Amino acid sequence: MHLLSLSRLASVVAAAGLAASLTVPAAAQPAEQRTAAVIQPAPPGRLEIFSWWTTGGEAAGLNALFDIYRAQNPGVEIVNATVAGGAGSNAKAVLKTRMLGGDPPDSFQVHMGHELIDTWVTTGYMEPLDSLYEEMGFNTAFPQGVLDIVSYQGHPYSVPVNIHRANVLWYNQQVFADAGLQAPRTFDEFFAVADALQARGITPLALGDKDTFESVQLLETTLLGTLGPEAYKGLWTGETSWSDPGVTQALATMKRMLSYTNADHAGVTWDQADDLVISGKAGMTIMGDWTDGDFTAKHFTSYGYVPTPGTTGVYDALADTFGLPKGAKDRPQVLNWLRTIGTAEAQDAFNPLKGAIPANINAGSGQYDPYLQSAMADWRSNTIVPSLAHGAAASEGWLTSISDAVTVFVTRQDVAATQQALVQSAIDAGVG
Repeated sequence: MHLLSLSRLASVVAAAGLAASLTVPAAAQPAEQRTAAVIQPAPPGRLEIFSWWTTGGEAAGLNALFDIYRAQNPGVEIVNATVAGGAGSNAKAVLKTRMLGGDPPDSFQVHMGHELIDTWVTTGYMEPLDSLYEEMGFNTAFPQGVLDIVSYQGHPYSVPVNIHRANVLWYNQQVFADAGLQAPRTFDEFFAVADALQARGITPLALGDKDTFESVQLLETTLLGTLGPEAYKGLWTGETSWSDPGVTQALATMKRMLSYTNADHAGVTWDQADDLVISGKAGMTIMGDWTDGDFTAKHFTSYGYVPTPGTTGVYDALADTFGLPKGAKDRPQVLNWLRTIGTAEAQDAFNPLKGAIPANINAGSGQYDPYLQSAMADWRSNTIVPSLAHGAAASEGWLTSISDAVTVFVTRQDVAATQQALVQSAIDAGVG
């Protein structure tokens, strides 16, 4: 059993004002000593859940949550309001229209950190969840650092259902074995492997950046591997300048990495990039650990994984959460949904399918595969940093500005112009 409550839970998350020491709550107890809160069925009603979980393990995990919820609330009609698009790029636009138009879904997927707090909490669109946290024991079920990041002015506003890792390099083990290659741990090793794969007619790095977040994630992992965790975190607080030579180096490295990608990457999504690795047409892809869920859903087992180049010992973290919007149409159903998804039972049903680890420290006894078991071990021991592409590190406006700069960079590959755009985006965000 791999419980997140076992020792040394994490380091420091510094995300432009969201600093948190992830430590194990003193009240956490062994499973046999815990008593779970009893969730009473909600009155018959309708529950609309809004998310972008439409593919592979994501959809399977969401359906597992729905199955648990229906069993506990037999009078519910669940409306699965999904909008396809990696990292929610399309869904967030639809959500904003609905929220600003006074037609919120009952609950919606949102990344913890700036995406949650800056976009929906400080603007007055969400209800605090203090009483629900107290009732369900979530104040001790989630690590203090996680509590800090889902809270504003001491009040929690969402329930995390998982912890994801963004800095993972996935590779086809058979392709590597046939070529006599080892998984790269450094950028020098990455380029040596890429040259060897290219010589065999195999695309070295599968990229699908149709939804933009994928190339932003490639930038963040390259920045992290070049600068190291402390200087990377400094980018979001102003302690590291975007004009730093390390940023220049990271952009030059990413430019070189792009030369090893599939020519059609602009029209390919992240999961279609996974398909290139599955088929052996590509050797590697860089993507978060939801790729583990995608490979599992597609019955692909010949894959390996290592941290992205230069990031061994670092956990680039994000988390999916759900909250209670003001004006939700069926409040009792939403509250029961939030109670349910925070439990160890629900998280152990959801995360092995989703390709994630549980946020609840009492969870971890589900059917987690070897990758997820390794991720849980790394979560306990690695230095934790916040993901840029997934809303933890930067405000929504700042992320949008960075995404625009990266989109231009992928096309024109002008290092100097892109770095200047990134410097200006930090200044505009009040951090530069």
